[in-house]
Amino acid sequence: MTYGSSNADNAIQHNLQPVGVYECEVKLKFRLLEESLVDCDREQLLQLVVDAFAYGSDEYLETLHTEVAVQQVSELEASPEMRRQLIRLRNANCTK
Repeated sequence: MTYGSSNADNAIQHNLQPVGVYECEVKLKFRLLEESLVDCDREQLLQLVVDAFAYGSDEYLETLHTEVAVQQVSELEASPEMRRQLIRLRNANCTK
């Protein structure tokens, strides 16, 4: 542990890390006690499931399987919008 460093110092060091494009795949399998999910649209269902999983296992959620894969990919695989944001982030880091 380093004494004398502040959260601001840590935040600055974190922001100086190189920014890249990552492809992330998350597979979750769990049982959820909930009111009918049949009427939910895809976005509502995804938000409900992510919120429930983020809250953690309890008497309403039982995790069966979790798999996470992350890999860095070429910037050219990102959308034009993401590439522009990547340039902005890198430019912001250069000015610090």
